[in-house]
Amino acid sequence: MAVSIDDIKKLKELSGIGLTDAKNALVEADGNFDKALEALRKKGITKAEKKGDREAREGLIDSYVHGGRIGVVVEVNCETDFVARTDGFKAFVHNIALQIASMAPTYVSEADIPEAEIERVKAECKERTLAEGKPANMVDKIVEGQVKKHFAEKVLLNQVYIMNDKQTVEEFVKENIAKTGENLIIRQFKRIELGVSE
Repeated sequence: MAVSIDDIKKLKELSGIGLTDAKNALVEADGNFDKALEALRKKGITKAEKKGDREAREGLIDSYVHGGRIGVVVEVNCETDFVARTDGFKAFVHNIALQIASMAPTYVSEADIPEAEIERVKAECKERTLAEGKPANMVDKIVEGQVKKHFAEKVLLNQVYIMNDKQTVEEFVKENIAKTGENLIIRQFKRIELGVSE
């Protein structure tokens, strides 16, 4: 099928791929630009996942203070000093700092949640569910859902990204892995709020 040269150029610019790849993506999508872009985005995320195993020891530490009341320091790693110095990477790290300031996560990923904390929340949810008189055969499933919901907002990567409510922070990270071609890791953060101690 014939595809427009303007669409090919536009897809090339938006995705960072070559002209031939852009043309092939449009042909596969029957000339539908949005469908082609979505397919490439998914492929980019797939490529990003493969990069997730590579070591990332370069990067930046960024800080953000909101109105003198909330402060955030975050470390985000990449693979090379070259990427760490780019404006795109600096903006990415700063957006992560804004996310932390705004949404107050406790952990970077689910792997950072202590087992004892998971068990404590499970026990609380189970006690509450039983007290509500839910059917015994449904208790474990209800508790599982409540525990997942409890930690959803506390885990940075699971949070809805504040700049785009159609993606999670993890999807935003993967999008930037695809853009930079490097593994990116949010290593650690500290959030301080005036008058609130941990």
